[in-house]
This record gives sequence, structure tokens and C-alpha cells, in this order.
Amino acid sequence: MRRIDLKKASVARSNTIRDINRQIVLNYVREKGPISRADIAKETDLQRSTVSHIVKELTTFNLIKEVYGESSGGRPPALLTLRSARPVAIGVDLGTVKTTVGCCDLTGRIIDKEEFWTDPDEQKTTKKIIERVLGLLEKYDGTIEGIGVSLPALVDSTKEHVLYSPHFTWRNPQTIEKISEATGLRVTAENDANASALAELWFGRLEVRDVRDFILVFIENGIGTGIVFDGQIYRGRGGVAGEFGHMRIGTDAPIACATGSRECWEAFASEKAALSRYATLLGDHRFADRLNFFQLVDLAFSNDQNALTALRETAKYIGIGMGNLIQGLSPEAIVIGGTIVRAWPLIGKDVEEAAGNVVCQGVHETRIIPSSLGAEPGLLGAFSLVLADKFASISL
Repeated sequence: MRRIDLKKASVARSNTIRDINRQIVLNYVREKGPISRADIAKETDLQRSTVSHIVKELTTFNLIKEVYGESSGGRPPALLTLRSARPVAIGVDLGTVKTTVGCCDLTGRIIDKEEFWTDPDEQKTTKKIIERVLGLLEKYDGTIEGIGVSLPALVDSTKEHVLYSPHFTWRNPQTIEKISEATGLRVTAENDANASALAELWFGRLEVRDVRDFILVFIENGIGTGIVFDGQIYRGRGGVAGEFGHMRIGTDAPIACATGSRECWEAFASEKAALSRYATLLGDHRFADRLNFFQLVDLAFSNDQNALTALRETAKYIGIGMGNLIQGLSPEAIVIGGTIVRAWPLIGKDVEEAAGNVVCQGVHETRIIPSSLGAEPGLLGAFSLVLADKFASISL
């Protein structure tokens, strides 16, 4: 049983109950639509008249619409689905290599997007983001309700402020504040791993969306982790929980992590670590330095033994870190995301075996699942920051 926080508690008034019922109906439409009014009433135990009243409100505010199902001989059944004709959210995926700015509808469907190379100069990147965001606001006048930003940084989500980005060495950048000032809209910011974990909750495969406790391990140039407890992102004090990429798992890693250590998980198990191992095996760092991780995976699929060995050695350390997470937090599942997912057919068993060797007997089995979000997890995560808030608090 969850203990009530009396400092934040408020009593339930009649309008609170209406808002909660409205939220429940809207989320049923999102999760199970197209769905009939009768099915919503049956599954929620709400009165048919109450459901009809809520549906009328949600339709008036352009959140849902009525469609017709297949007829079984009589009049086609009226079903409810989300209205997806207009963009409602702008997402910014500020990545270490490129930045994507796009907009989506209520279902999370990408309607428009633009990419550019991320400039290590914070002011230049912020200026480019604002230019793209203002362009979308002008193009889709009056429909955008909020902006979400996903980025590789420590973020105080309670204050919507970026504290520090190790990759860029940005300290207290004003990116979020400047976007908000330029647009007049609420801007929600989150660490990229947390945002991707939220995207798994909203857009991931069913076996992940139905899990209440899982950890998203996001592996690219570095390693980030997003923790989900009871269907909610766990941020910890100051919003900076989940920096497991910098937990110590050994010594003399093939590379230094973003903070300069050769002892942490990121230094052993990131894309850069795999590329460094390949260069060592090849004996030619000049050639290997021109490779990116996509090319390394392609070489492994082409039966390049050095590439395959580098990936499998990296997979062993990915698994060791995951084993520590399982031992310490005992989640129902771990979802692995990032470009490493492309190599999963080659390394999946190695990761699972290494994780299993770390976990003591008696700890329940944790599934390790590759992400199904494809090439846009950061952008979907940015969208999720706006959509999750919208679907969690429906007050018309």
C-alpha cells in the first residue's frame, strides 16, 4: 500500500471525480480504441449516461471522434478513437550527433520533422532549435499545446532545468528557458534515457507497456538508464536518478567514459568501447577510427570475425551491468535501446548469459527485451513528455 504524502494530498471534490472519470475514458480510447461506449461502461463500471456525457465533452474539445465499425447485418456500430488530424505536441531530440525537431498528433504519429547536426556550442544549437520550433508553430498555428525536450544530460525535471551535459560539458545551459521564452509554451525537459523509458510505456510493444516495473538501458556513445516503478518514471532527489552508466564494474576499460574514468560501465559497454576493441583486433586504429557503429554491425553480419568478436566482448560487459541492475532492483524486465538493438540477433544470447552469471540464485528471472521503438526513440520520448501530461490530467 502506498503511503499518502500529507504535504501534497488534497481531498477529492466533485470536479476532481469528474476529471478522473474523464481521464479514465480518454485513456481507454487511447489504449483500446476503436471502442464502443458500451464496452467502456462495461470495463469501467461507469453508468452509460456518464460515459455518454464524457464522450460528448471529449468530442467537443477535439480529443476523440466517432468512427463506424463493420456491420454484422444491421446498423454499423459507432466506435470511438483518438482524433489524429492535427499536431498537438512538438518534440526536440537533442542528440550527441544530430538534433531532430518534429511534431505529432494525439496518437504520437509523427506529422512533420527536421534534422540538423548538433553543434557543440550550446548557444548555436539552442538558436537552431528555436528556429525550427517557431517554424512548426507558424505552420500549425494554434494547435500545438506543449514542447518536450529529450537530451543527454542531468535534468532537474521539477524545475525544467538542465544541470549538466557530460558529452558537451554544458553546465547549467539555458536551452529550456530560452525555448520557453521564445514560444510562450510550457517546455518539459528530460534526460534522454528517462524520455525513452516513457516512450516505451506509451509506444513500446505490448509486453513492455503491460509491465509496471522495468529499466530502459539506452546504449549509444554512452549508457543511460531510465527506471520505471509502478508505471512511473523514478527520478530520485533532484530528478537525477538512474546514472548507472557510471557504476564501477572493472578496471582498464578500452576507453574512458564521458567523465574520464576507465572503470565504469559506459567505458566497457558503449558503442565507443566496441569500436575501440575492433581497432585493437584489427591493429589499425586509423582505419577503425573512420568507422561508425552501424558499419561495425554491418561488418559483423557479413561474418567479419574481428567485428563479431568486438561486439560479443562488449555484449559480455553489457550483460554484467544488467546483472547488477537485476540483482539490486529486481525489475520485471530490462529493455535495451539505442543503435545496439541492430546487433541484437548477434549478441542477445551473450548479454543474457553474462547477466545470468552475475545474478545470485533465488532472484526471480528478469526478461531482457530489445526495444521496438526503431530509429526515433528520443523523438518519441520527447513527444511522450507532452502526451503523458495531457492524458494524465484532463481538466476541460
